Amino acid sequence: MAAEARPPRQRLSVTPQRRRRGVIAGAAALSYLALAVILWGEAWADGASTHTLCGCGDPSLFLWFFQWPATAIAHGHDPFFSRALFHPGGINLLAQTSVLGLSIPLTPITWIWGPVASLNVASTLCPALSAFATYMVLRRWVTWTPARFLGGLLYGFSPFVLDNLEFAHLMTAALMLLPLILAVLDEIVFRQDHSARWGGIWLGVLLFLQFFLSSELVAVIAVTIVLAGAVILIADALVDREALRRRAPHALKAIVIAAAVGGALLIYPVWFALDGPAHLSGLIWPNLGTIGGYVGASFVTPDYIHGSNIYNDLGGYEGHQLPSAAYLGWGMLGVLLGGLVIWIKDRRLQCFAFLLALCMVCSLGLRKGAWVPARLFAQLPILKNVIEQRFMAIGFLAAAVMLALILDHARRDVPRWLKAHGAEARVLGVGAALGLAAVALVPIAVTFGGELPFAMKPVLLPRWYQMVAPKLPAGAVVLSYPEPFSGIQSAMDWQAVDADQFSQAGGGGPQGQASRAGSAKAGFQMLTMLSFGVASPPPNATKANLAAVRHAIAVWGVNTVVIAPDAAAPILQQGRDPVYAAAFMTAALGRVPAIQAGAWVWDNVSLSAQAAWHVSRSVLPSCVASAEKAVHGHAYHRGQAATMAVSDCVALGAL
Repeated sequence: MAAEARPPRQRLSVTPQRRRRGVIAGAAALSYLALAVILWGEAWADGASTHTLCGCGDPSLFLWFFQWPATAIAHGHDPFFSRALFHPGGINLLAQTSVLGLSIPLTPITWIWGPVASLNVASTLCPALSAFATYMVLRRWVTWTPARFLGGLLYGFSPFVLDNLEFAHLMTAALMLLPLILAVLDEIVFRQDHSARWGGIWLGVLLFLQFFLSSELVAVIAVTIVLAGAVILIADALVDREALRRRAPHALKAIVIAAAVGGALLIYPVWFALDGPAHLSGLIWPNLGTIGGYVGASFVTPDYIHGSNIYNDLGGYEGHQLPSAAYLGWGMLGVLLGGLVIWIKDRRLQCFAFLLALCMVCSLGLRKGAWVPARLFAQLPILKNVIEQRFMAIGFLAAAVMLALILDHARRDVPRWLKAHGAEARVLGVGAALGLAAVALVPIAVTFGGELPFAMKPVLLPRWYQMVAPKLPAGAVVLSYPEPFSGIQSAMDWQAVDADQFSQAGGGGPQGQASRAGSAKAGFQMLTMLSFGVASPPPNATKANLAAVRHAIAVWGVNTVVIAPDAAAPILQQGRDPVYAAAFMTAALGRVPAIQAGAWVWDNVSLSAQAAWHVSRSVLPSCVASAEKAVHGHAYHRGQAATMAVSDCVALGAL
């Protein structure tokens, strides 16, 4: 029997209007991407696999965060946990700012071109994607395309995003999911055009994904939803009870589903972050109050952090410091406030104005004699670890929506007020809207534009890490100089560029603090002073100091100690004085090092086989002075290749 003929498949027709909208959206996306490429232009011009913000500070930490998932996936290891850093206890990536939501998708780039390339790709995409997501979401409320474009521009390239990109803080620069969460909440609470089930599922999934970009922002989102939701509930109960009765069942059902979906997806990662191996307990940053004071919100003046040079150097940026991340400027605030007054009947403007005000208040740091929400947050278990200024991640989104709505209103209403028609009306409307946009955005562009694009520097590896480290045997545990917990952190990017071929004692970030070093605390402090002492002399080779360092080495399971000076590196990345460090470690380890690829190296460290050499208080300073006085007839530069002079001198001076 012949098969029954089937009717031809009908293709979905693409209307000219839909095609045009797609072309315009594509043009907006390419425009945002082009601007992001300009911001990161020096890296792309000089070599995106070799140049980034800095081979030091926080960029080093993020280079390591990009490399570990690539290493773990390639070798079947756990991407959430590693003993390659902070050996032997390891590091819990979910308890850190590890941005696995970026590093895992970019794993192929890391495999092929290395972590510097993947960090640069992520840093370029973050503002562009955040801007484009905002542009698309603004279609819910704004009809005029230029208004949507400028709203996306404000959010994706806001002072908040730029300030966080400055130090590779991708956990608070990757904001592309926040506009989507806002759109889903708008659907759940206000529009209710689709089923509560799907709204709840989407909200739960988005919060799950946001956790892998920034768990801190998940906490900020949760607090904002609770506070804003409470105010909306009270307002509806007082003003429009019928609307509340109509919307409440749908919204409640969706939120319950979101909690169930998000809870089911997040139960394991949240447990792993809070109670898994190498989790961080208590206050993540013991000096969080100091940090909060440093980054306290400044909305109308482009405040700079006092002592910005050292802040930039330690943070990992060698360009000019950017102004406050919360900066809105008088122009922006004037346009938003004026637009709110003129179009006060627009409930959307009312809602987003309240959201912006709420975030501005919550972003205020602790102030003497004034009550701010930060005082309450400081008493709560998880919120005490949130830096207050993070609330402006949502605040700038509210400002972007308000700006787009005001520009849209101005384009439509100004011609009507002036009783203009036809071409004259279009010109007047567009001119009024663009004039308001200039008042709001130009001051921000001028304030930040002078310090952009971002300055890029090469990620430099000392010769030993280029030539010897990749060939280390399995099980090698390296104590590097400068130590990565000293505040310099460069040793983490040396390890990352070497694709985690060895384990490392210590590390950076919140875990790299003396208070978390346990019984190795005294040795931790000695090594920190050896690498980066501030207002204190370098540690002398006393019996107690040497014993403290040896105990730390034993606790960490170190079998290789390396001091690899590099004349090409900036002074800060070279450490306090590599020659003095070589003298100190010679005494501590009780033997002279080998010279490998211009570095002092103690391999096969065995503390039981070699006791410390006790030397008089004058030996180290005199040996260092002698070694630094002249090398081959030239004055010594601390970044030059290692020689045996200082170690042999210490050996001769041993008691």
